[in-house]
Amino acid sequence: MIVKHGMNYLSVLNSARNHKLAPPLAVLRRQQFLIRVLGVRGENIMQESKFEADADNILRAITPVFDPNRHKGQAGKVAVIGGCREYTGAPYFAAISALKIGADLSHVFCTKDAAPVIKSYSPELIVHPVLEESYSVGDRDKDHMSRRVVAEVDKWMERFDCLVVGPGLGRDPFLLDCVSEIIKQARQASIPIIIDGDGLFLVTDNLGLVSGYPLAILTPNVNEYKRLVQKVLNCEVNDQDAHGQLLSLAKQIGGVTVLRKGMSDLISDGEIVKSVSNYGSPRRCGGQGDILSGSVAVFLSWARQLISANEGNLIISPTNPTMLGCIAGSALLRKAASLAFEDRKRSTLTTDIIECLGRSLEDICPAC
Repeated sequence: MIVKHGMNYLSVLNSARNHKLAPPLAVLRRQQFLIRVLGVRGENIMQESKFEADADNILRAITPVFDPNRHKGQAGKVAVIGGCREYTGAPYFAAISALKIGADLSHVFCTKDAAPVIKSYSPELIVHPVLEESYSVGDRDKDHMSRRVVAEVDKWMERFDCLVVGPGLGRDPFLLDCVSEIIKQARQASIPIIIDGDGLFLVTDNLGLVSGYPLAILTPNVNEYKRLVQKVLNCEVNDQDAHGQLLSLAKQIGGVTVLRKGMSDLISDGEIVKSVSNYGSPRRCGGQGDILSGSVAVFLSWARQLISANEGNLIISPTNPTMLGCIAGSALLRKAASLAFEDRKRSTLTTDIIECLGRSLEDICPAC
């Protein structure tokens, strides 16, 4: 068969068939499909590269050096609001991840039923059994009990550098009402708030809790993001303009930072969009979002300390501490997940990933 200059694809195909050189039709279809897919993927890769964050350098910049003059608590004090009868693992994963990365103290505010279980997981956590669910509160006592729950958390509030609201929270109406008041108290005290899990269920139906608060971070997965987009933008998720839609979403909520979890994590504060795309793990065991929320809490706390100590002299981009915290937390989780999967393969669990957090940070930012 002779292929002449200027022959198009169909001409070559017909000529090949005439000379009995044509591959099976199924093979040709697969080739055409691969060409289309690779072409689209190539375009996506080029687009992603424009938004990709310099995650490793951000991790190095905001991770504090060890200083013998520092005292307990200065490396971060994190509190997780969550944990009920059904869910005790999620708040543990978030709280212990914060410690494994380098926070000094990690608290969990949970229901009385959940507290003994969470305490049994680790003696490192400070567990407060103060939250209540509807089944344990009579109708006449709800107002009094709600005030008591909020007061129990509020008396600790000023000690915290960041709150993580939602891991293992559940959807009990009375409990969610109490957590709404806790969010309001944290906001009044200018405490950064990371909203995850059932906290996103609460906030999506009550956007006023975080609207206009620049120290709030939302960390939705695919389904939670879909609900947010439908609620706020009144449309469906548009993956063809994922960056633009995320920017609009964060801006519409009032400048909160949104970390959209996915194959690439997309992050926006309503001003800019950044992505973190380094490879993590194909194993999607439950609990990785809890690791992320605890990680972001620590890095957000460190970023705020760095910015406060170097005001006007900081050479880092972006400069918004919520963006920096999200980028660092996302990148570290992905690296830890990759290391864990390399060792455990299909049997990789969330606890395996947590054990790789310290080594992952050490590889990027050595302690000594």
